[in-house]
Amino acid sequence: MGRHTLQGNPPIDVTLRHSARAKRLSLRVSRLDGRVTLTLPKRAAEREGIAFLRSKEHWLRSHLRDLRPVQPVAAGQTVLFQGVPVEIVAAEVKAAQIGQGFIRVRAVQPVGPQIKALFRHQARDALALASDRYAAQLGRSYSRLTIRDTRSRWGSCSAQGALMYSWRLIMAPPAVLDYVAAHEVAHLVEMNHQPEFWSVVARLCPDYQKKRQWLRDHGDLLHRIRFDD
Repeated sequence: MGRHTLQGNPPIDVTLRHSARAKRLSLRVSRLDGRVTLTLPKRAAEREGIAFLRSKEHWLRSHLRDLRPVQPVAAGQTVLFQGVPVEIVAAEVKAAQIGQGFIRVRAVQPVGPQIKALFRHQARDALALASDRYAAQLGRSYSRLTIRDTRSRWGSCSAQGALMYSWRLIMAPPAVLDYVAAHEVAHLVEMNHQPEFWSVVARLCPDYQKKRQWLRDHGDLLHRIRFDD
């Protein structure tokens, strides 16, 4: 790993990464935090990568300008829950509570961690219910289910049948959460992404393409909400 600063207004910090798998130079901007990574083939010279970076400067600055800012949560604002914006209301409560179109939070404590704890609990319940339903349809069982705050994937299924999901899925429409559950449970039958696997997904979730596209179009918005104060 190396670093290079592309001078300009503003300067842009770039991580330089050599990869044995890379066949060509590539530039990536994280939609989550705006980090810029330049990947070079193993034997490529660093000066070649920097020249490529400079040739892409206009595209890079334009892309960074289009990134939406990280959004903290606070009382008086809204946050997505099951695909719908709900108002955050300060109240005399012991822990965050979800209501019809609002979330009550304890006023004397930071808001973000309260809502995060609530969302993790809600996500676990919803994802366990969906996973149980789809596993039963396939006549399979999973070994355990864990909830995390992952950045690179919405879920996973290990060779041992352990399911993992991002709790941020509770902010997506319920049908999208169900699709991710169907996707991961389908791996209990097919541990790959070959046509046979997608046939299993389609059997569990016939219109899965729409839900998958929703995550591609809007998933970064769920990651750009900050809950840790």
